[in-house]
Amino acid sequence: MTSKQATAEIFMTALRALPPEEQNTFLITMVKDSHFREDIIDLAIATKRNAEKTTPLRSFLKSLKKSRRK
Repeated sequence: MTSKQATAEIFMTALRALPPEEQNTFLITMVKDSHFREDIIDLAIATKRNAEKTTPLRSFLKSLKKSRRK
């Protein structure tokens, strides 16, 4: 486990130890911050799409160009 992973585990343990109302307060505070909110959304999307097959950029651009012609 890396130092960053260990730090993340400590923060998660502390968050889970809080009563539900305090957990919600903390999470709402994070979501209200536009930078954190954007990062959270990006991470959620990346995590969800992690198993998807990748497409080479050239292939994607070619299909995008074709779809715009229609």
